[in-house]
Formats: sequence, C-alpha cells, structure tokens
Amino acid sequence: MPTPLALPPRRSLLLLGAAAVAGLAGCSGGDPDAAPSGSAAAVTPSASPTSASPTSPPPASASPTTAALPPGLTQADVDAGVLSAQVAPTGSGELVVVPGRAPAPPSQRVRTLRVEVERDLLDAGLIDPQAFATFALATLNDPRGWGAGGTTSFARTDGDAELRLVLASPDTSAALCRPLRTMGTLSCRSGDEAVLTTYRWVNAIPDYGSDRTGYRQYVVSHEVGHLLGHGHDPNPGPGRRAPVMMQQTKGLDGALPNPWPNPDA
Repeated sequence: MPTPLALPPRRSLLLLGAAAVAGLAGCSGGDPDAAPSGSAAAVTPSASPTSASPTSPPPASASPTTAALPPGLTQADVDAGVLSAQVAPTGSGELVVVPGRAPAPPSQRVRTLRVEVERDLLDAGLIDPQAFATFALATLNDPRGWGAGGTTSFARTDGDAELRLVLASPDTSAALCRPLRTMGTLSCRSGDEAVLTTYRWVNAIPDYGSDRTGYRQYVVSHEVGHLLGHGHDPNPGPGRRAPVMMQQTKGLDGALPNPWPNPDA
C-alpha cells in the first residue's frame, strides 16, 4: 500500500460533483524515487487538475481502419482508443462523460458504469473516447471477467452510475489518486472511480511484451476489481500465472502475465 502524503484537500471536479472522494484503495504507488517502467520516456507529474463545468465532449475521432495507422501504433492500439504513441504529461483536469449507453448481458446482477475521459486528450486527438469505452466494457463483460458464470455483468451509461472509469493524463491521474502516490505512471481506485493513466494505457509494461491489449485488459479488470471490493493478491512465484489482483504493473518477477479474474472460464 502506498504511503499517503500529507496534502491539503483538493477540490473535486465539478463534473463529478462536489462530494469529497473517499475510500481510497491502492494498486499503485511504490518507491517515488524509482524510475517508472514502460516503453516511453518517463513523465514527471506536477500539476493538479483544475475545476471545470461539465460540457459535451468534442466528436469522437474516427479510428483509422482504412487509412494508415498512426506512427508506432497497431490496429489493436487504435481499437483500444489510442490515436497517438505520444503521452501528453498534463491536462486541464476537466473530465467529460463519454456519451452513449450499452446494455449488459444477462446476469444475476447488473452493475452500471460511466466512462469519463480528460477533455485535453480528446481535443489533442490522442484518445478516441468511444473506442476506449467500448474496449473497457468488452473487457468487463468478457466470459473470463468478473461476471464468469453469469454472476455479474456491466451496462454502460452516460448518466448516474454505480462505478466510474476515468482515463486521464499522468498529472491529472496523479491528482485524482491522492493521497496515494502514483507519480502519474500507475493507476488507482479512488472512491467510486477507477482512474487509469494514459502513461500505461499507451505504453503498457515490459512484462507484457508486445501484448499491450492484454495489459489494458488487466488494468481495467484490476482497478474495477477494487471497485467491486477485491484487495491485492500476492505474487504466486516464477512460472505461475499471476492473479489479476496482483500488482502486475510493478513487475511480474517471473510470474506469468494474466489479465483475467477467471482465466479458465
């Protein structure tokens, strides 16, 4: 568990309401002096997000399925909403709700999920919000996910929701995760939010090799797992499959990568 910082309370983003964020749970943090792992140059988060009034997001960027792919990206990257290999280190902190709804598959219990993306990522054409939201929901409703056996499924909404999934720049994600120390290179659960940093959404981690899709499925599953009440699991040891609630972003140490809560379902 990361060491909380003694920081003054921050203002919540107006889009998310004025209620204080409580119930922080860490899957991030670690040694603040350690160099972050990843395929891109490290960014140094510094700024806190600013408050902003809710507005409609700009039109979603079209995924370049017929045109040439952005430099350094694969079709799988674009399908996950990544439109640039560059990571903008900071943003205004204004979050916008990705419009649209999608029903949940039949299950014993349906959980509602709202997806939010930092406006700057949209304005700069770095993230396709609809592709990101579709990828995340497909991950959560995968048969190997939290709803294996028909126990739980997830419906996306752009209105009130039980759970919120946020994608933000490194600086903004670090601010949203406080008092956890994420350095903007690690994701977290904060209250009813699963906060993902674009640093990892774009780069993944070396232990997943070229399988950035697998890592993205892992980080969605892991952070939403915290929202569902799951804590961390230990490393099972070299050559054994890592549980999804292991802090895989910090390194697998010989364990095998695994993005799924129920990989054998």
